[in-house]
Amino acid sequence: MGRLSGSESVGLSRSSAVFTQITTALKTRRRSRSQDREDYYMQELVDREQYYTIPEGPENHGAVTPETQEPRAPIAARVGPKTDPKGPPREEEKGRLAADSKRAKNGHKKVEKSKKVGLKTPNSSSLGESHYEPVREECPPMGLESLKIDDFQLHASSIKRYGLGAHRGRLNIQAGLYEDDFYDGGWCAGRNDPLQWFEVDARRLTKFTAIVTQGRNSLWSSDWVTSYKVLVSNDSHTWVAIKNGTKDMVFPANSEKEIPVMNRLPVPVVARYVRVNPRSWYVSGSVCMRVEVMGCPMPAQLMKVVNEMCPNITRIYNIGKSHSGLKLYAIEISDHPGEHELGEPEFRYTAGSHGNEALGRELLLLLMQFMCHEYLSGNPRIRHLVEETRIHLLPSVNPDGYEKALEVGSELGGWSLGRWSQDGLDIHHNFPDLNSILWEAEARKWVPRKVLNHHMSIPEWYQSTNATVAVETRALIGWMEKIPFVLGGNLQGGELVVTFPYDMARAQLRAQEQNPTPDDHVFRWLAFSYASTHRLMTDASRRVCHTDDFAKEDGTINGASWHTAAGSMNDFSYLHTNCFELSMFVGCDKFPHESELPDEWENNRESLLVFMEQVHRGIKGMVRDLQGRGIANAIIAVDGINHDIRTAADGDYWRLLNPGEYKVMVKAEGYNPTSKVCEVGYDMGATRCDFRLGRSNLSRIKEIMERFGKQPISLSSRQLRHRARPIIPRRGT
Repeated sequence: MGRLSGSESVGLSRSSAVFTQITTALKTRRRSRSQDREDYYMQELVDREQYYTIPEGPENHGAVTPETQEPRAPIAARVGPKTDPKGPPREEEKGRLAADSKRAKNGHKKVEKSKKVGLKTPNSSSLGESHYEPVREECPPMGLESLKIDDFQLHASSIKRYGLGAHRGRLNIQAGLYEDDFYDGGWCAGRNDPLQWFEVDARRLTKFTAIVTQGRNSLWSSDWVTSYKVLVSNDSHTWVAIKNGTKDMVFPANSEKEIPVMNRLPVPVVARYVRVNPRSWYVSGSVCMRVEVMGCPMPAQLMKVVNEMCPNITRIYNIGKSHSGLKLYAIEISDHPGEHELGEPEFRYTAGSHGNEALGRELLLLLMQFMCHEYLSGNPRIRHLVEETRIHLLPSVNPDGYEKALEVGSELGGWSLGRWSQDGLDIHHNFPDLNSILWEAEARKWVPRKVLNHHMSIPEWYQSTNATVAVETRALIGWMEKIPFVLGGNLQGGELVVTFPYDMARAQLRAQEQNPTPDDHVFRWLAFSYASTHRLMTDASRRVCHTDDFAKEDGTINGASWHTAAGSMNDFSYLHTNCFELSMFVGCDKFPHESELPDEWENNRESLLVFMEQVHRGIKGMVRDLQGRGIANAIIAVDGINHDIRTAADGDYWRLLNPGEYKVMVKAEGYNPTSKVCEVGYDMGATRCDFRLGRSNLSRIKEIMERFGKQPISLSSRQLRHRARPIIPRRGT
């Protein structure tokens, strides 16, 4: 049976036996689905106490409830744009109202599509117009009227009966001559209260720009909504209302049932789901409406959209190019994007080093969008993160591999297609092997006299042009050396576990061997902070992804004890920079289907936020000289932990530590070392621990002599002994 538009459905022949059989079957099947869907969404409402809170004040004007059943003037007469509610309408408004009235009397029921986009009616302005200047950014209809939007993309809080279900809430859809339970003219809620909603699932991220509404098409009933709110979501669980400053914006809707009314959003909003929440309706009618949504599907430039939505807290930059020339784009989220703020730690998430592990890439795209939305809506947790942390998100380390996997899609890619870079290298394990260099130096007792236990140098052979190093890996190393990252996580796929260094076993012939770092207790806490807040990682009742049951180990494991690998990003980051890096394997399916993304986002959302917050655990501070100038590259050594870190260019530092009391020593070339005891508490927030270093005597002497153009005199031990001999006079002299 082909899809029919609104007016064509009126002329359906009810005498066809075949058609009757089909419709009867569909009716039975859809009734069952509709009942299940209604039960699910009503249970969802019960679980959300905040949704039951009906705001007091002007934003709830006109809500028709059993206690307030009294006649009301049409909303156009009360909130028309540029109209004084206490005086007569202007001439231009009179003209518009007259035209609307004339169209209604002539039975006008369909507005040409070329006119609908730019439709102007007395109701087409939001109540927040005095606060927002509408953005005239046009997007086409998503396709509720044209049936491009499928029935199963439309949902509602409740329905009066199946013929008034969400699938009938399409703009300009017509009812039959005799209303029945299958072809009624709109969506009608099962109850008349401000808790009802009509929802559209765009099935992909979409930039929503406007909502168009009508009342119910009916020869026998008068039902329309007079005002509503608009809410958006990425996962259908967490909803954000369109705001008028700090309050939810209430849009004026219809003053009769047939004339479409468009409300443009004050600012285009990117999300997957959009809801219309009726707040008031015609006094003698019910909560009924037909809807069209104006929206532009978002392709891969979501990062750009987020930057445009939150320009004050985001910055897009690229760290280099892939083998085939694709740029490696990152986004920075900070209250001062583009600059390192003194005392503010730097955090990073990366994803897609294996190009076919697409889930991590999608999670970071959703994360940046979520943080933008929540920051704009005033979420105190997100505002604190943004204002106290410089966050960097790099969603696609291996875009070449991702393009390969994307060509065949979610199910046909297999386990390895797109895993490697264009030149066949595993980017995540393409870093220099600093582990072997450190362990050999430890065996020779060269640490720390000849070889330091931190900031180890990259071998010369690795930096040569002939070395087998991916261009993406070189770009990552340059990025890691440029920014003083404190904590990082790389998102991978194919399992549900968090791994932490070391990733390489000390014994060469062992495939699995427990090999902890000197900061093992810190790494275990960091791993647990992610795994324990994930919805599945620590669930002992879940089915294992493949063969390993990581839930028994709290969803975490030392990398080398799982499978040893040389040259991992995690080990390199720990040994070459200050950054503690872990790997999050965020899902059993490397490349899940698009329909699974909402659930996967819910599984990982809290974990992504909690792990970011751990960058504020431990001690932090400034290392300055006696004149108050920051000292770069000063060494921060914690007694009992054989791994040091260094101060950044401005002299600030961050040292991740678990709660406890630590003796901390600071030393720098040309300065006298100093130490103090620093205590780390259990509350979130790093303990401030500053140091002042005085110049050493030798450095002062060198500085004075160099200032006057003289070099220090180097005396041999023989010369010193000769000068020290006493002069004995000869006899007879």
